[in-house]
Formats: sequence, structure tokens, C-alpha cells
Amino acid sequence: MAEANDNSRLEAFCDGVFAIAMTLLIIDIKIPATAEINNTADLWHALKHVAPSIFAFLLSFSVILITWVNHHNYLKLVNKSSASFLYANGFLLLTVVFIPFPTSLLGEYILTDHAAPAVILYDSVLALQAMGWILMSETALKNELGKSEKAKLEIRKNGKFGYFAFVLYTLCAILAIWFPVAIASFTTLTWVFWLIFGINIKHEKIN
Repeated sequence: MAEANDNSRLEAFCDGVFAIAMTLLIIDIKIPATAEINNTADLWHALKHVAPSIFAFLLSFSVILITWVNHHNYLKLVNKSSASFLYANGFLLLTVVFIPFPTSLLGEYILTDHAAPAVILYDSVLALQAMGWILMSETALKNELGKSEKAKLEIRKNGKFGYFAFVLYTLCAILAIWFPVAIASFTTLTWVFWLIFGINIKHEKIN
């Protein structure tokens, strides 16, 4: 008989939140109604203007996708929940559903002279997301939610990654005050790294 999953409702709820957040990213990408499209050249010109928004969409879609994959694998490490763990998980989801807002700002202002607030906010959200991972790891360990000793080691490792990411994106948010475009590019490269790292990592079955 298959082992009962005490976190099945939690997984279903989280999957729904991730799906909605990913869908909301595309809503603001459209050619402005004020744009005059009289020929093919005008349409290409209009599409050129939404290119930054498409870039921001692709970046944020990747961020949420990678976060979902990590969350999916994380829940395999625990076989029960606690109130503090659920609230920590809720905080992580809060950062996920907030991402569409700075994404919209990033797409609209990244190539302007006042891009700094958009990049600062974007990296600040990523720093808070890292804090969400830290809280989940701390509450899981404190409440003995891990399936096994091996699972607990993986949870501790995830917590360390969380601290690293928190420091990294906090520094990025600060540096974005002076170098917004460079920091936006660096932030993109960090998520390319997380994507490659996530694809190549081998997840062993933990009982």
C-alpha cells in the first residue's frame, strides 16, 4: 500500500499558487493601445519597445519555475507539517506571488535613466524569497519534520543555500542604487546558474 502523504493538501495549494503567479507574469505584456500601427515597420518598432518586458517575463518565469522545482523537491524531504512550517511556507509563497509587480516595473523602466527602483525592488523580493527558504528550513528542523537523518542533512543544506542567496541578493539590491542595469544583468546570470545547477543535480530518493 502506498504511503499516505500528510502534505498532499499543502502541495496542491502551493502548486496552484505557483501556477497563478506564472500566469500573471504575461498579463502586462502587450503593445500599447496608443501605438500607431500602419504598416509592418510600425509593428516591428512596437515589438521592439516591449522587448524589455519580454526579457523581464522570461527571467521571472524562470525564477518561479526554478522555485517551484526546488519547492517540489523540498516537500519530498518532510512527511508532516507544523503551524510554523506552514506559515514559513506561506511567506515563501508571498514572495512568489509578488514577483509579477517588480517584473512589470523592470520591463518598463530597465532601459531608462530611472531604472534603479525597479531593480532594487526586484532583488529585494529575491532576498525575501531566500529568507522564506531559511524560515522553512529552520522550522522543519526545529519541529523534526524531516523523513530521515539524510533528509535533515538536505534540509540543512537548503538552509545554507538560503543564507547565501539572502546575502547575495541583498548586496545586489544595494548596488542597484548605482548600477541598476549591470545588477539586472548579474541577477539574470545567477538564475541561469541556478537553472543549470538544478538540471544537473541528482536527487537521490530519500526514505
